[in-house]
Amino acid sequence: QVQLVESGGGLVQPGGSLRLSCAVSGSMLSFYAMGWYRQAPGKQRDMVATITIDGRTNYADSVKGRFTISRDNAKNTMYLQMNSLKPEDTAVYYCNALRSGRAIPYWGQGTQVTVSS
Repeated sequence: QVQLVESGGGLVQPGGSLRLSCAVSGSMLSFYAMGWYRQAPGKQRDMVATITIDGRTNYADSVKGRFTISRDNAKNTMYLQMNSLKPEDTAVYYCNALRSGRAIPYWGQGTQVTVSS
């Protein structure tokens, strides 16, 4: 049973930083791609950043230059470093993982990020 568990969310002031973690049960090497998504109240879930098993990354335009996605295969953990946070970054952040041979991605339960003064 694969489980993804996010942590690191919270309340931060505009301009602040947070680092989200996504801990994976089992080996991350079985996932050819992983990513972070976010969903604000009343809005659809959108891609924030993705990373492939060989380290290629992709970012939403709204977070380029501020967020950094990374993965530590030895620790079975993926991260999202978020700097220069803005109120519009407020959302529930979810981690996602794709495995070969499985059409449906795995999802975590989400962690709330609130950017407010």
